[in-house]
Amino acid sequence: MRDLHNNVDVRRAISPVSVADNTAQVSQIIDMQGFSSCEFIIATGSIADADATFTVLIEDGDDSGLSDAAAVTDTNLLGTEAAAGFQFDDDDTTKKIGYRGTKRYVRMTITPASNASAALLAAVAVLGHPANSPQ
Repeated sequence: MRDLHNNVDVRRAISPVSVADNTAQVSQIIDMQGFSSCEFIIATGSIADADATFTVLIEDGDDSGLSDAAAVTDTNLLGTEAAAGFQFDDDDTTKKIGYRGTKRYVRMTITPASNASAALLAAVAVLGHPANSPQ
């Protein structure tokens, strides 16, 4: 029997927000303890600015405050940060990027450029491959 529900945990990464400038949106620090994978899901709403772009960065580390944060190497990502990014004409879309590294903590940063109007976005982290299930 297929069962995704009992084999994942979902965490808030970036609460729904309207971004009207170029301020980076930094996710919550996601504690991977007890899980072997993490998928960040980004949801966009209306993106009002006609030339805005949004880049994605995934960082990991072993310090709970990520004082040791480092950009995740491409070999520890599923998909690419470029493919997870979006731009002005990506209204009402979803993007994803996966993490399969060995560090305990991970976070995502979405950085706008040329954004001067309301851009609606949110993100969640889906943790998978639990050491114990059901979750």
